[in-house]
Amino acid sequence: MNKNDFVYSDSPEPHKARTKEILKSHPEVRDLIGRNPLSFIIIIFIVGIQLSIAILLSGQAWWAVLLAAYLVGAFANHALFVLIHECSHNLIFKKKSANIIAGIIADIPNVLPSSVSFRAYHLKHHSFQGDYNLDADLASKWEAKLIGHSFLGKAIWELFFPVFQALRPPRLKEIKFMNGWTLLNWLVVFGVDVLIFINFGAASFFYLFLSFFFSIGFHPLGARWIQEHFLTYPPQETYSYYGILNIPALNVGYHNEHHDFPSIPWSNLRKLKKTAPEFYDNLIFHKSWFKLWLKFLFDKNISLYSRIVRSNRDGMQVNNL
Repeated sequence: MNKNDFVYSDSPEPHKARTKEILKSHPEVRDLIGRNPLSFIIIIFIVGIQLSIAILLSGQAWWAVLLAAYLVGAFANHALFVLIHECSHNLIFKKKSANIIAGIIADIPNVLPSSVSFRAYHLKHHSFQGDYNLDADLASKWEAKLIGHSFLGKAIWELFFPVFQALRPPRLKEIKFMNGWTLLNWLVVFGVDVLIFINFGAASFFYLFLSFFFSIGFHPLGARWIQEHFLTYPPQETYSYYGILNIPALNVGYHNEHHDFPSIPWSNLRKLKKTAPEFYDNLIFHKSWFKLWLKFLFDKNISLYSRIVRSNRDGMQVNNL
């Protein structure tokens, strides 16, 4: 294995075949497929909590804002990202437009709008997992080369993870970046940013800003991005996390389960594993995001190159049940 390049494969992604086998052995799994409109109530609650905390921190010392963002805000914003993910799969409402609007509302405390664009790129990730020209979840080659294998490089990558993600779309030429929903997403999120800053000051805005960056960056929660598809135990390509943080993270750790059945809402992913344990208990999984976070930062054998890239698209389409 070349440490300075991706791992290349001509094999299909593993999820389509496992989906068929699970349905063959457990047809009752179809009963878990559906929508969970209660997720929208959770969105409203968390958005309200985040904006309330931001307002309460108006005029407070920077250290208090930093501590609140790391210990509370990061978890709240991370949960909102999970709910945006649910919206991207239309797992809250029946109408696509209602899910897009719900995702934009969930995006309000995130400072930088991403819900609508995430939807477009994430669905391609499911359909073309590992395709360098379609899977935005893969780091760009220049990105992986720049970050390298050192602790410092990987720490910088985590600190500025949203920035690096924002620089990936130009290589994904088959995906349309801008549309009317994207503009609405920008207007709403940036509009709230301005209102918060003008009416409540820098501390309130800084709380939301730090909560956003911690939720997906230099924080144990950031290990989620490593957990999902980094080759920590090759040749397995996708990994689940079964630790306690799945509670505030709304079961997002059940990643093999999600890729096998992207039409099952977060609230039923545990039931899927329980229904078909023989398909998941034999897979390697992670027990701690914190330990994985440290492993990623300090283990020079794990880098942005630790991903499978495939050139052929045969068999990559996920069964959209």
